Amino acid sequence: MAPVDLAQPGWRAQQGQALWQPPRHRPEMAGDLLLATNVNGDFFIQFTKTPFTIATAEVSGAQWQIQFGAREYHRSGRGAPPLGFVWFELPRALGGLPPGAPWKWERRPGGGWRLENPRGGESLEGRFFP
Repeated sequence: MAPVDLAQPGWRAQQGQALWQPPRHRPEMAGDLLLATNVNGDFFIQFTKTPFTIATAEVSGAQWQIQFGAREYHRSGRGAPPLGFVWFELPRALGGLPPGAPWKWERRPGGGWRLENPRGGESLEGRFFP
């Protein structure tokens, strides 16, 4: 996929902080979250713990890709992205669409939110800066 240029017209970027509980009882991580969406429904999301990028996910047209760490894990494909990744579900939920099963979405007081997969134990909880 071509690199995303968030300076192009139509993109809206939000920055905030989040707590990510990875699946399978791995340690929880706190970090910075960037979510950029455009009018076409494409998005770019990145979770970082300075100076490291932990996770990056992107949907552009009919293509998607996800990467963890310095290319330690990378997947890409065409069509709908897989339901197993919180990073693909968050933009849907924030956009007002229900997340795919088994994900559960909750708005929190003060502008916070939480997305959780009770089956796998993964969750992402955070808020964006105004």
